[in-house]
Parts: sequence; structure tokens; C-alpha cells
Amino acid sequence: MENNHDIDKKFNEASQSAEEPTTFLGFDKVWAKVEEKLDKKEDKKKIIPLWFSYGIAASLIIGLGAFYFINKKEVVDISKPHLVQNTVSPKVNNIQKIDSVVKSNIEKEIALPEIKNNSETLAYEDTRVSSVNNSNYVLENKPNKAEVYQSGKISQEIDTLTGKSIEEVVIVGYRSTTKQSAVTSTSAIVSLQNIETKRSKRKQGNLNSSPSIAMAYGNQTDMNGYINPTRPNANVMNIAQGQLSGVNITTGNGQPGSSPQVLIRGIGSLNGNTKPLYVINGIAKNSDELYKINPNTIESMEVLKDASATVLYGNRGVNGVIIIKTKKLSRKERKALEKIKKVQDSIYLSKQIQQNNSEEYDAFVENPFELTKNQSVSTFSIDVDNAAYSNVRRMINNGEKVNKNAVRIEEMINYFKYNYAQPQNNQPFSIDTEYNTSPWNPKHKLLKIGLQGKNIPMDKLPSSNFVFLIDVSGSMNEPNKLPLLKSSFKVLLDQLRPQDKVGIVVYAGSAGMILPPTSAKEKVKILSALENLQAGGSTAGGAGIELAYKLAQENFIKGGNNRVIIATDGDFNVGTSSTGDLGTLIEEKRKSGVFLTCLGFGMGNFKDNRMETLADKGNGNYAYIDNMQEANKFLGKEFAGSMYAIAKDVKIQIEFNPKFVKSYRLIGYENRKLRNEDFTNDKIDAGELGSGHTVTALYEVIPSNINSEFLPKDTDLKYTKNTSDDNFGDELAMVKFRYKKPDGDTSSEIVQLVKNSNESISSASSDFKFASSVAWFGLVLRDSKLINLRDLTKIEELAKQGKNKDDEGYRSEFIRLVESYKAIQK
Repeated sequence: MENNHDIDKKFNEASQSAEEPTTFLGFDKVWAKVEEKLDKKEDKKKIIPLWFSYGIAASLIIGLGAFYFINKKEVVDISKPHLVQNTVSPKVNNIQKIDSVVKSNIEKEIALPEIKNNSETLAYEDTRVSSVNNSNYVLENKPNKAEVYQSGKISQEIDTLTGKSIEEVVIVGYRSTTKQSAVTSTSAIVSLQNIETKRSKRKQGNLNSSPSIAMAYGNQTDMNGYINPTRPNANVMNIAQGQLSGVNITTGNGQPGSSPQVLIRGIGSLNGNTKPLYVINGIAKNSDELYKINPNTIESMEVLKDASATVLYGNRGVNGVIIIKTKKLSRKERKALEKIKKVQDSIYLSKQIQQNNSEEYDAFVENPFELTKNQSVSTFSIDVDNAAYSNVRRMINNGEKVNKNAVRIEEMINYFKYNYAQPQNNQPFSIDTEYNTSPWNPKHKLLKIGLQGKNIPMDKLPSSNFVFLIDVSGSMNEPNKLPLLKSSFKVLLDQLRPQDKVGIVVYAGSAGMILPPTSAKEKVKILSALENLQAGGSTAGGAGIELAYKLAQENFIKGGNNRVIIATDGDFNVGTSSTGDLGTLIEEKRKSGVFLTCLGFGMGNFKDNRMETLADKGNGNYAYIDNMQEANKFLGKEFAGSMYAIAKDVKIQIEFNPKFVKSYRLIGYENRKLRNEDFTNDKIDAGELGSGHTVTALYEVIPSNINSEFLPKDTDLKYTKNTSDDNFGDELAMVKFRYKKPDGDTSSEIVQLVKNSNESISSASSDFKFASSVAWFGLVLRDSKLINLRDLTKIEELAKQGKNKDDEGYRSEFIRLVESYKAIQK
């Protein structure tokens, strides 16, 4: 058979001809008869069923020769469309009779080769033709008449040729089969509906009227109703569920978000394939194209099966055809639907992610309220990590359900910078406290404690010895993992100076050094080593850590900044891989004086618990990089704070005065709580503070004169003496801080007093409002049992009040995040 592509090309060239195409022999005579019939029954729908042999069917439909048969010796006049079912029936005799008449008539006007019964006509939409006498037959002398009409084009061409305005042209077909033989007869029906003569408009040159789309609808009894176009669905076929008769729609694997399996009832298959053909606005599409359609634009959906499907679409229609027609939308409607589709796509993506989700987060219980008279002292380690915020942001932006154990409120608060004063008197950090009303419970109070690390100019920073520890295992072979990692490390390299050195260690099934410590001025060499990295194999994270620390220690800079920077999805599965074993390993390594930065990448199999353990136990910090914006923030704008520690083992201990505080609780820092006796124990590890870093903590306080539903049950202790001395005046609490220098082993202490006040939140600072709004949002995400008010709109309003001057836009981004979460919840 001639190459279909060449045939398509010929048809396209012919269709672009500026000349009026030559009609087939006797066309004027045929059309005169057609008009005579139309004039007699102008207001009635006229359905003229015509059956003719298989090979001629394509040629006649393509060349519009079917009109010729309207007024010949034998005409079957049926008032309604009629499709012969795919069964043996007495109607077959009529078909054979009409076939004979049709063949006789056509032979008088057009000399065609003998047509064989076993000729096969393929789908017209694919511009294929029938096989006649073992050769390909095309009306090459009349290419435009033989053109295959697709979609709305067929209506327009017929309209132009006939001078009639045809609202709808329906081409369907019939194929008869028996148990004894294969295809024995092929027939076609040309149905003209709602024909209206508009000769006057034609004479006036009105050739641009919009023709309706010509689609294979079948007869009127196959029309299956109107589908509500505003019904929100994840995909088009969900609309048809329970509404499109003759169709079974099931979820194949039972997983959320999986594509449904569509089967037209009554359809069997010899080849095991039961997928129907989809025709969208008159053009056949594969199932992938189906899910690109916005369900809200669907105007109608119909089903063709049996004869009508197989004749019109050949073998592709053997499992039936689902025909979809979309409606035209205004610009305003399109924009509105684009917004809807964006949300639906986000939800669909989240379902796909969740069905294969193996992310791991350590579960924890939020800090309870403590009775001050029983326990007036609270101690914890600071935490400069901010991974939880960017990870939660990723989940919300993807439309995923937020894992409450991924929400560490202290990391959400500390993602943002606050306007605290710079330290004085050579101290590494300053202290900022504020006491005001709790926004989620106006009867309660909030105590904010803030630290501001000293800003050290870049040229004053010590020389750095960085070892990049990069996971190149198979699990990193995704766009948001290794490729993003490479781009992120380029941002980091741009911050380094010639005196800084970089070494690169990689690990997969085993660990190896691919770049010895190299001066940052040899950027091309370092970048080349990064670019050559490829993902594959298992994940021997423990071996990688051992080798990276070994390399860092061998090139240790005394008085300098020595740091291992590990970049991974945390999916360790070879050697030391459990959370406990990794914690023990990294605790041993921190004794070397080498700090640690953990960069998390990817989703789906992300192991947050292991990354957090490494950072907490290894004198380190932890960030989650979900995009280049985050890479630029953490490794670019906040480079000094992220990579240069100015104080280590920073601890905070607060003692509340029972005179003013009945009960209190620390918000967040659940994994950073210390025993009270650990505060002065220099062997106990705590968090690090970087250059220019800010750290913020919030305590929720129940004042002594308030009876709250969240108060813990009182215990009558016989031997505990709890008295308040008026000599303490208006002291609400005493806050103590202990820290060590980056290379020191002995801690120093700073003390600050906090005064009681009765200020309302309207008088609170912008930082207080914004930090409390972030904490409030975190409490909602965690589904905290210790709050009653969960109004996202109020959280958004409070964040806007605390936005203040937002040059970098991070606070504005948080407000948009709350808005997005609110939209998802609706």
C-alpha cells in the first residue's frame, strides 16, 4: 500500500490550491436532483441512508459522490437515522439490493475499476484510501474532491461546494459480520440534518460563517445527554462515570490518582486490548491527549460501537469510540478555568506522589503545659535549621497532604530573619525579648525570645576547608535531586575566595574521592568535577561520611572553618544506615572539630528523619532545597550564617515567676529539649549560631489570674515549697544563655530579665506579629490539640500586619502560602 505520509502530503497540497476543484462527472445533474428534493421537504430533517460496496465507500464519501445517489431508481427514505446492528438480520437483503443499485448507478457516471469484496477501507480521519484490484486508488485528477475532510473542515467544504449551510454533517457506517466469514459487506450512511438554504448570503459573499464541527455522532438514539461542564473532576473520564451510558469506568490498580480503565460495554477483543478510541472535536486522539482536556470545557460525550465505530474508524474502532465535543469559551471563562485546572492538576500530582510516597519523618508529641509551681524551669538547645518550612512549602505547593511530623514549628519560625539589634561588648549575639497577647488564645500570653548573631564581614571570615559529600546513588537520578544539587553547589562556589578549598567525595554502592582539596580559584576544575557526576547504584551513606570526615581532618585548618557539606535525599541503604547508627557515627565525628551542613533534596522517598539526626548530632545545620530560589537563599544570601559558626553549644534556660505565671509551654523545639541539669554541663551538645543568624523561640504563658481549659491538673505536693517574694517586683522570668566559642570547650553565660506587662497585640512589634502568625500556622498544620482558634484568614491578616519592610519577599511568600493552603482546604 502506498505510503500514507505521501498521500497526506498530496491531499494537503491539493487542498491549498486556489483553483475551484473539478467536480466528479455528472455532479451538476446529481446536485440538481438533490435541490429538487430539498425544496419539497425544506422544513423536515432528511436522512438518506445509502449502502455501497466497501471500496467505493471511501471514494464516494471523500469526493462527495454520495449525493449522486439521492434520486436514482431506488431510494430508501427513512425519517430518522438508522444504524444496522452487528447481527444477522433480514435487513441484510435490503442492503444487498441497494448495494446493487448503487453500484449500477455509479458505473454509469464514473468508470471505476472492479471493486473486490475483500477491499479494506481504513479510517478517513487518517487520510487513507481503499484498496482496489490490489492497487491504491485515489481520485488524483480531482484531488480536492477526494480530500479527506477532518473536523470542522468537512462542513465548510460541503457548504462551499453545495451552496447550502449545513449545521451538522454526520458520517457513520456499518460493517456486517457472520460466524462463517469475515467482513462481507460495508455500507455508509450520509445523514444531512437541519438543512437551510442560504443562497442570498452566498451571493453576498458570506463564505465565512462558522460551520459546525463534523463529528461521528451516530444516530440520535446514541446521543447520551449533556454533561455538566462545571463539575470539577481530576480528568475527563471521571465526568462520564455514572452518566455516560454504555461505558464502564474503573480504577485499574486502586491507587489514588491513577488513570481509570475505560471499557465500552458489549465490546470484546481478540487481541486483548479493550481500550476504546477517543475522538475529540472530530479528530482521533490517543488516551494521553484525553487527560489534557479541562473537564469543565466538555459540552457533550457520546459512544459509538459495533458497525458505526468500525466502518468510520476501521480497526481502531473495534473496541468502540468515545466522542467528546468541547464548547467555545470566552477569554474570561478560559482564565477562570485555567485557575481551576491549576488546582486540579496540583491535586492530581499530589495523589501520584502520595501513592509512591516512602518519605520518613520521626513522630513526636508537642510540648505540654507545665504548672509553674511544680516546674518553674525550662531548658532547651537553640535550633537554626529551617528545613521544615521549605519542605512544608513544597507539600502545599504540590497540593499534597502535609505530614504533621514534617512540621517542626521552630524551623518554620527560624526560616525568617527578624530585626534584632546587633550585639555589643564583643559578645557573639544579642538578646531580644517581648511579652504580649497570644493571637490564638487572647486569654493567654506569648513570650518571644530572640537571638541575633554578630555579622562578620566576608573579608574577615576565616579560611574555609569544605568537603562536599554528594550522594550519587540511583535514587538521586531525578531532576529535583542531582541536577538541582549541581546547580545549587554552583551558587555556593560563587561565594568562595581563593584561600578557601573544596574537596569532593561521592558515594553510591561505595564511597570515593573525585576531587582532592582544591583552591576555589580553580573554579573550572571544580565545576568540571561536579558536572561529570552521574547517579546510579545503592547508597552507602555511612562509608561516605567516614571518607568525607577523613579528608576534612587531613586538611584541617586550625582556627579556620572546617565543614563537611552533605547533599542527599537521605535514603541510605548500605552499611551504617539506621537513624540510631548514623547518630552514633556523627557524634563521634563531631569531636574532630569539623562542622556539618546537611542539604536535603527530592521528594517521594525523602528521609527527613536521618537528615535531622545528622544535623542535630553533628554540630551542624539542616536545610531542604526544593528549588533554585531556596538554593540561592541558603547558599547565597545567607552563606555566612549557614557556613560560619560564631558560637556553638548554645543553650537557653528560663525560670518563670509563679507570681505572674500559672503555667507555660515551649512552642516547638520538641527534639531540642534538655534536662535542667544539662544547662551547665559542657559535655552536652547543643545548637550552633552562625554569622548574622537570628534564632527565635516562643513560650505560651497562662497568667496567674487566668483559669484556662488547657491548664494541667494540679497535684497537691506536701513537701514542695512554692512562694513568691514581693522583692522580685515585676519580674516575669529570668532567661540564661550559655555558649562556647567555635573552637572552645568551656561555656560562658549571659543573663537577662523579662518584665511582666499587660500589653495588647495591637501594640506588638512587627516581628512579634509575624513570628506568632508563623507559629500559629504551624499549630494548625500539626492539628494541635492545645488551640481552639484555627481561622486561616486571621493567620493571614496577622502575617500581613507583621510583613513590615519585606525587601526579599519571604514574608510575602508566607502569606501566599497560607492563601494556597486555605484554597486547598476549601
